[in-house]
Amino acid sequence: MENIQMVDLKGQYEKIKAHIDNAVIECIASANFINGPHVKSFTRALEAYLDGASVVPCANGTDALQIAMMALDLQPGDEVIVPSFTYVATAEVIGLLRLTPVMVDVDPETFNITADLIEQAITPKTKAVVPVHLFGQCADMDAIMKVARKYNLYVIEDTAQAIGAIYTFPDGKTAKAGTIGDIGCTSFFPSKNLGCYGDGGAIYTKNTALANKINVIANHGQTKKYVHKYIGVNSRLDSIQAAILEIKLSYLDAYTSARQIAAFRYNEMLADVKEIITPTLVPYSTHVYHQYTLKVKNDLRNSLKEHLEAEGIPAMVYYPIPLYKQEAYTSISSISGSLAATEYLCSSVLSLPIHTELTEKQQHRIVNAIKSFYKKI
Repeated sequence: MENIQMVDLKGQYEKIKAHIDNAVIECIASANFINGPHVKSFTRALEAYLDGASVVPCANGTDALQIAMMALDLQPGDEVIVPSFTYVATAEVIGLLRLTPVMVDVDPETFNITADLIEQAITPKTKAVVPVHLFGQCADMDAIMKVARKYNLYVIEDTAQAIGAIYTFPDGKTAKAGTIGDIGCTSFFPSKNLGCYGDGGAIYTKNTALANKINVIANHGQTKKYVHKYIGVNSRLDSIQAAILEIKLSYLDAYTSARQIAAFRYNEMLADVKEIITPTLVPYSTHVYHQYTLKVKNDLRNSLKEHLEAEGIPAMVYYPIPLYKQEAYTSISSISGSLAATEYLCSSVLSLPIHTELTEKQQHRIVNAIKSFYKKI
């Protein structure tokens, strides 16, 4: 029986193997491992893809978030609003910088934070908000930016799961995810839509002065050799990963299309399964489907997951424990309002395999397994 994977990185690599291998060999032969020509070339390519935003590559997506907050001069005790339904990195860097993560609920339909929920959480200590474009679809950035400007807040977009997603404003103008707020942050973890073969990340902004500061902070706070203007960090994207990413960036739109086609097939195949809810699509954002995430009714999520795994089909739960219940964050976080949607999602979401190599035959097998589960109960 054919093996089904959550993400088929090997299959994707096989299709571009010659290009990748040549680029890696070229990097090694040149011995330009740090800040070499491939880093600069990839940076320019990503800036062009992001419609002119300035890009600062870094070591990983978590570093990207931390450096962004450092560049905004946030001070210990300042409050940063984050969604309660997200990966730990979003709040982790806030804690590391001795800021206060204020956790607010999300829209149970889109999984994303909303402007209304943000506004309800604002206090005199609030300095920033981090919308996470979860699973590949943008939060409603027009509404969020209006609230942020009203209260003079910074906006840091966490677009680790949504690179390539396109947001449409009410006037019809569009922008890439991560280029709307003050700063955008992304991860190039291998399983991401644009992933390298190790760790990597990037920070981007349309504010040139802020981009220069970010670049300095990412390099030990150093304006020139042995001259340190800021307390910084050492966070670099290495040349080999940059070379890989530049090749894969040229395929990103095709990869996105493949994911979207797979998602639409799932939608059609699962339309008659009333016990599950397929992902909601919003009119203001495309969806790049970093994950294809169902909501499973009637407290049957764990049972369905076990059934799929018994059939040789992987399924993942993102995220089983609410962030505000994690031991590391119970003493440093503030909670705004009810977090009922987060509680519901943590107990009901289930992500199915979705990636660039997923075939229609594999999807039929996955959906048939889901349907067989409901026939048995």
